[in-house]
Amino acid sequence: MKSDIQIAREARLKPIQEIAGLLGITNPDHVLPQGNYKAKISLRFLEEVRNRPDGKLVLVTAITPTALGEGKTTVSIALSMAFNRLGHKSVVTLREPSLGPVFGIKGGAAGGGFSQVLPMEDINLHFTGDKHAVTSAHNLLAALLDNHIHFGNRLNIDENEILLRRCIDMNDRGLRSTVIGLGGKANSPVREDGFIITAASEVMAILGLSGSLAELKARICQMLVGFTHDRQPVRAGELGACGSMVALLKDAIKPNLVQTIENTPALIHTGPFANIAHGTNSVIATRLALKLSDYVVTEAGFGSDLGAEKFIDIVARAAGFHVSAAVIVATIRALKLHGGAPEKNLAAGTLEHLRTGLANLGRHIANLRQFGLPVVVALNIFEADTAEEIHVIEGYCDFQAVPCAQVRGFEHGSVGALELAEKVSAAIPAEPPTVKPLYELSDSVEQKIEKVATRVYGANRVVYTPRAEKDLARITALGLNNLPICIAKTPRSLSDDPALYGAPTGFRIAVQAINISAGAGYLVPIAGDIMLMPGLAKTPNAFRIDVDEGGRITGLS
Repeated sequence: MKSDIQIAREARLKPIQEIAGLLGITNPDHVLPQGNYKAKISLRFLEEVRNRPDGKLVLVTAITPTALGEGKTTVSIALSMAFNRLGHKSVVTLREPSLGPVFGIKGGAAGGGFSQVLPMEDINLHFTGDKHAVTSAHNLLAALLDNHIHFGNRLNIDENEILLRRCIDMNDRGLRSTVIGLGGKANSPVREDGFIITAASEVMAILGLSGSLAELKARICQMLVGFTHDRQPVRAGELGACGSMVALLKDAIKPNLVQTIENTPALIHTGPFANIAHGTNSVIATRLALKLSDYVVTEAGFGSDLGAEKFIDIVARAAGFHVSAAVIVATIRALKLHGGAPEKNLAAGTLEHLRTGLANLGRHIANLRQFGLPVVVALNIFEADTAEEIHVIEGYCDFQAVPCAQVRGFEHGSVGALELAEKVSAAIPAEPPTVKPLYELSDSVEQKIEKVATRVYGANRVVYTPRAEKDLARITALGLNNLPICIAKTPRSLSDDPALYGAPTGFRIAVQAINISAGAGYLVPIAGDIMLMPGLAKTPNAFRIDVDEGGRITGLS
């Protein structure tokens, strides 16, 4: 089969104004082209359609993935295209890829095969510049903070209590912990610092959760950057940073319109990771899609323990979204891994490994059911999968009383996801399901963490380091106990141990620290040894990427 990039280049794209017209966006003032095949949509248009009824929102999540992912984006794109093929109007809403994974281990994140969003090279690389705007706004705040200290430190900021680190949209372990400043009259004071990846920046989270420019500015002003020597909080607004940061973000807040390989509309906007942030596209993009279509397919990163839980408990609660159904993407290779197959040779996995690994799928089904969601399993078929293996999974889904659809969107595009679209549509009840968050905002922080850890992850207890206990006391003193939680942990396991596969029970979750994202409006408990700045693999995908003499990129898929 041809590579993703070959398939993408052979696709016949339509001018972006024509794609906008499919959604009823006909006023040229509302479509802001960024070239021939991508555009930003004016926020004024969202105001014009705000009172329209919403379409149905389908949440796509997955079982616990392998390191390479299980095709959640590909399935989401195929499902949206299949809805359109069946005569419904559908839009898929996705996160913007991060350059870290693109040049790291996973490569591109624009779908695959005949289920891609295009132009693929643009989307995977600089796109419309949103990621760079977030990086610049974040680092402007860091520069203003150091500048304030350099010129007299009027706010009496304690240099040992600075919470804000700089960011860059790249995997670079060498920047995790740094020392900045050379001291002396001309330079900033010497102090410890470090970098996080842009996808983990609170500015990225704020951009994704803000419904307007006014809300964006208000949230940025509330960002907690550090504490004074007398333990008082210092926020971005006190540094005078809000206006200039929003100036860098005023275009980035507008959602990006592109198209699938079959010329159906797609909105791709913001890119917070689900293992270290809330893991979904922007509230603005999803809200716009709901006003313009019958079915919105939205992807929440990684498994139900990260993407789906955070979407329900944080995003949907804050934005007022009503999820109609959930899709769990599963693959035979991932289930074999969770059943004990060797990670470096999953092809050697047996039927027994597969049967054992089904417990992981069962846990994710149970997780979504406790939210009150109808569930459909999307079995993403790979070339090496056998009829016997497929039959085992379908039998397990019958036992769980959950519809299961084989998906071959990679090979066949929308045609390969028609069964899934039909089963999702049939699973949505006539009356919208009552979706209940896992915890109440009035619960204590410890209660919220315990509910997620025990009811979603399967842990039997939560333990806190002295640093985390200090953070809890600080959160109480600041009056922030009523914020939702966004646990940062490994996506490779339901636990906080990336090597603990399957559906483990009886383990403990170790909370190392609890970061405060006051502007985003949530708390971030750090579980296990999760890193906010990933590193490159020994053989990163960057080694395979090149540009030929004609300027065409190779190796991006």
